[in-house]
This record gives sequence, structure tokens and C-alpha cells, in this order.
Amino acid sequence: MLKIARERIVAAMMSTMLIIGSAQAQSPSFDSFTLPAGSAPHDVAPAPDGNVWFTAQARGAVGRLDPRSGKIDVISLGDGAAPHGVIIGPDHAAWITEGGSNAIVRVDGKTLAVTRFALPKNRPGANLNTAVFDKHGHLWFTGQSGIFGELDPATARMRVFDAPRGPGPYGICVTPDGSLYFASLAGSYLGRIDSASGAVQVIEPPTPDQGARRVWSDSKGRVWVSEWNAGKVGMFDTASRQWREWRLPGQDPHPYAIFVDDRDIVWLSDWGANALVRFDPRAERFDVFTLPRPHANVRQMMGRPSEVWLSESGTDHLLRYRSHAADVSNP
Repeated sequence: MLKIARERIVAAMMSTMLIIGSAQAQSPSFDSFTLPAGSAPHDVAPAPDGNVWFTAQARGAVGRLDPRSGKIDVISLGDGAAPHGVIIGPDHAAWITEGGSNAIVRVDGKTLAVTRFALPKNRPGANLNTAVFDKHGHLWFTGQSGIFGELDPATARMRVFDAPRGPGPYGICVTPDGSLYFASLAGSYLGRIDSASGAVQVIEPPTPDQGARRVWSDSKGRVWVSEWNAGKVGMFDTASRQWREWRLPGQDPHPYAIFVDDRDIVWLSDWGANALVRFDPRAERFDVFTLPRPHANVRQMMGRPSEVWLSESGTDHLLRYRSHAADVSNP
């Protein structure tokens, strides 16, 4: 009887420890910022000056939030606009992939003046998606209709190329050595772009039909991929040319956004769990942080030291996650 009693006490203690551990892993450390109703923020980009830009796709506008005061500036991009991605350029302006007018749009960070760079007329309906700046200050972009391209902002010269396997180009990233990679969602591959010729080397992930969606490089040049269909995060080591994949926790994970922070921690948004997922590649450990509102539909994340920013396209909110909090609660 004494032995049974001891076993019950130990079991109770272990159960309590597991509950506390789970609570810590899921304890929210989010700051919420309410956007104008009907914004449906698609992408988000924190700027060096402290402001945070977002694409208000459903309103045909781009927004700028000052998280210190809560002030929001909304800049209309015109009738029929459907902005998708936004990034901050080396000129500190916001650069937008604008599907409605089939153009790359620049919004000046000081004057909020709008400049438009239209795609060639023989490239209609590109379904522009995501952009990144290379080491030469050129902007590279993708279009889900089956294209990718390059814009030189200094000369307004634009080149547009056909992607392998047709439709699908989605996320795009640049590695520390200047190499360019994009993910094809419909094509389920990673593509490496030759910036001189525009030729693409197709790199096959281990899982067929995995639905490579967004990509981000870490400080070592490894390319991280959110695999939407497979529920995995993939990593292509550009030095060894080897792949690794890890399935996210949960019953039905669907990783959409991916971001690698300044400490090479990988962050993903999981639509299946309505959660922010932290993956530590060194420990090969996942931590899951439930989002504060259901059906958040986080399509993009970016960050700056100690912060991860998320766009809740389903709830008209931006979220800030204090990323170092994960280290405090999950030593």
C-alpha cells in the first residue's frame, strides 16, 4: 500500500510538472495592434526606424504602424489594387508586389509618395507575390502565374523570366553570399536563380509534392522552407547540398510563413494549430505558442532583434512576439 501511495504521489507530481511545462511553452507574450476593419493584412515588414509596414490587401492599400504611439497611416494604391508582399529596401522605402496593377510599387518612407514600376505589357496577370533585394540593390520578385523577375530601381530596368514547371513561384530569399532562391508552391521545388542569365536550377526536396511555400536563409547560408502540404519545415544546406526535414507538432500542421531570426532560430506560422512555432535547429526542438485569436491566418512574418512580427490576415491585427521570452520560459 505504501508503495502504491508513493507511486501515486510521483505520478501526480509528474503530471503537475507536465501541465506547468505546457503552460510555459504556450504562455502568450504577444502585443496586439488593431488595424482598420477590412484590412486583411497579408504581409508585414518592420523598418529600422521602428515603424512597421503592412499590406492591407482587401483595402487596396499599404499601411504604416507606429507601435510606440499606435498611429496608423494608410496609403491607397488606387482602384483595383491588391498588394501582396512588402519589404523594406536599402533606401528605407517600402517596396510592394502589387498584383492589381501588375506592378512593383515603392512608397517613400518620409513623404509617402507612391512610385509604380509596371511589368512589361507582354507579362499580364503575373499574380505578384514576394520580393527581396540582392547585394547590388536590385529587387527580385516572384509571380504565382509562373514568373520571376528583377528590377533595377536606379534605372527602372526590369527583366522577367519564365519559371520551371509553370505556375507556383512564391517565397524568395537571398543568402549571405548573395545567392537567390525561391520556392514554388505549385511546383513543389526550391529554385536557385543565376542572377546574370536568369536560369534556374531546380532543387528537389526529399518529400514529393510537399508544397514549398516560403523560404528564408540563416546566417550560414542554409535555406529554410515551409512545406505547406507536408506539414514540415525543410532545410537545404547549400554547402553540402543535403536536405533535412522535420514535421511540425500536432495532428494536421500546415506551415505557411517562415522567418529566421538573428540567432538562427526558425519561426513558422502553423495554420493547422493556429499557432506561432519556434524551432531551434541546434536542439532540434519545437515550441508552440497559441495565437490569441482563432483563425488568425498568418501569411507572413518578419522580425528584428528580440521581436517577431506577424500579420493576422483573418482578424485585422498585427502581432508582436517578444522572441527572447521563449528563451526565458523554455531554458
